[in-house]
Amino acid sequence: MWSFMSQQSSKLLEQTLTHIGLTFISLMIAVVIGLPLGVLISRKRKIAGAVLGLAGVLQTIPSIALLGFMIPLLGIGAKPAIAALFLYSLLPIIRNTYTGITGVDAAIKEAAKGMGMSGTQSLFKVELPLAMPVIFAGIRTATVINVGVATLAAYIAAGGLGEFIFGGIALNNTNMILAGAIPAALLAIIFDFLLSKVQTLNMRKLRLAYVTFPFIILILSSFYLLPVAYNGKLLAGFTPEFMGRADGYLGLRKQYGLNIRTVVISDAVMYKAAYEKKLDVISGYSTDGRLKAFDLVILRDDKGIFPPYYAAPIVREEVLEKYPEVETTLNMLSGMITDSIMTDLNYRADYLKQAPERIAKDFLVAQGLWKEPRSDSYRSKKGSIRIGSKIFGEQYILSNIYSMLIKGYTDLDVVTKTGLGGTKICFDAMTNDQIDLYPEYTGTGLLVLLQAKEEEINRVINNEDSVFSFVSNNFHGRYHIKWLKPIGFNNAYALMMRRQQANDLGINTITELKNYSEKK
Repeated sequence: MWSFMSQQSSKLLEQTLTHIGLTFISLMIAVVIGLPLGVLISRKRKIAGAVLGLAGVLQTIPSIALLGFMIPLLGIGAKPAIAALFLYSLLPIIRNTYTGITGVDAAIKEAAKGMGMSGTQSLFKVELPLAMPVIFAGIRTATVINVGVATLAAYIAAGGLGEFIFGGIALNNTNMILAGAIPAALLAIIFDFLLSKVQTLNMRKLRLAYVTFPFIILILSSFYLLPVAYNGKLLAGFTPEFMGRADGYLGLRKQYGLNIRTVVISDAVMYKAAYEKKLDVISGYSTDGRLKAFDLVILRDDKGIFPPYYAAPIVREEVLEKYPEVETTLNMLSGMITDSIMTDLNYRADYLKQAPERIAKDFLVAQGLWKEPRSDSYRSKKGSIRIGSKIFGEQYILSNIYSMLIKGYTDLDVVTKTGLGGTKICFDAMTNDQIDLYPEYTGTGLLVLLQAKEEEINRVINNEDSVFSFVSNNFHGRYHIKWLKPIGFNNAYALMMRRQQANDLGINTITELKNYSEKK
C-alpha cells in the first residue's frame, strides 16, 4: 500500500487538496447561512420546529441520491458536490446554534438587559460568546460529515479522495481503496481534533480564534483551486475502472506518455459532461449509443494499446454440466449482434431511455428468436440460472436477452442480479457462486482478470481469435469457467472528444492528443 501511495504521491496530493477545498467551501457556506438561521429560530421559536425538521429531512436523504438530484439542476463537477455538502452541514450548525443560544441561563440574559443592553448587544456580547462552545461542536460535526460525504464527489467529477476509493472498488484493488480511505479518515480526525482544541481555549484566546476562524476556512476553501492552477489546458474524465487498468489510463501513460489533468467520473454522466463542455476528453466504449447522441468522435489508437473486446457470455462449467441446454441456447446469439446493431441498442437505452427489457424483446423479435416462455411455476421445478451484469446499459440489455432466451428455449427459471459494479465485483460474484453467468469481453478477460504477462499479451493482442483462444483456455484451467461463442460485436475501449473540438484542434489520434496536451 505504501509503495502504491508513493508512486501516486502527486495524484494523492492533488486529491487531498481538492478534498479539503470541497469540505471547507461547503462548510463556509453552511456557517454563513446556518448560524443566522439558528439565531433566527432562537428568537422566533414558533418556526424552530419547521426549520429543524426540514434540515433533518435533508440529512436523511442518501448522499448518492442527493448528488443525483443535483445533477439536473447544476450539472456535474464542483457545484452539485458543494451544494450537497452544504445541505448535509446545515442541520448540526443550525441545531447547535439554536441549542447554544436557548441554553444560556435566563438570569444572565436578564442581567444583560438590566445593564441597558439592547437585544442585539445581548446577542453579540453575551449569548453568542457563551453559546460558542456548543456552536463549535456543531461545526465539528459538520466538518467530519463533509469529509466523509466528500468522497462521493468523485462520482460526479468533482475530484477528491473518492477517486482512489471508487477506482479500487471497481478493480478490487485494496491498495487503491486504502490510498483514498486512510487520508480521508486522517483528515476527519485531524480537523475534529483541531476544532476540539479551539473549544477548550480560555475566553481571551477563544475570541481571537473566533475572529481568525473565517479566514482559516477561506484559505482552506481555496485549496480546491490549487490542482487546477498547476495542471494542463485539457480536462479528461475517466471512469474509476479505466483509471486503474493496464489497457486504460495506466497504459496511456506508459505507451503514449499521456499526462493530462484527469477527474474520475461515473459512466452515467460522463458522455453528457463532454457534450456540455465540462470535459474535453473521456474514456468510453466504441459501440456506445451516446457517441451518436452527443456527436462525439473516437481518437484513433495509433499505438494499439486497446485489445479486441469481443463480447461473449461466460458460464460456470458445473452449471453447463448440469444444464447443457444453456450453452446451446446462448450460442444462438453467436455472430448475431454486429457493432452497428449494438450501437443502436445502446442508443435506445442510453439516450432514448427505453427499458432494457423492451429493447431486448424487440431485438429478439426482429431476429426471429423470440419465444414465449412457459409459466414461472412450471420453469421453477427444473431449476434456475442466476444471471449477473455490470452497471451500464449494454450489460443490462445483454442480460435481459440471455434471460429471455433461457426462459423461452429451456424449462429453467432465471434470477437476475444486475448492476454488480465493476469487472472484479461481477467476476468475484461468479467465482464465489453468487451468479452463474454474465456477459464479459475478451480484452477485459486478458488484461484485467487473467492479468497476462506482457510477452503473452504482445503475442495475441493483435488477433481477435488468438485473444479469444487464450482467455478461453486459461479461464477453463484456472477458474473452471467457459467462454461461449462471441456474440459478434467488438466493444473496445476508446478515447473520445467532441467532434467540433477535435476538428478545431486538429486531434485525430491519441498521439496528437498527447502532443497537444504538452504544448505550453
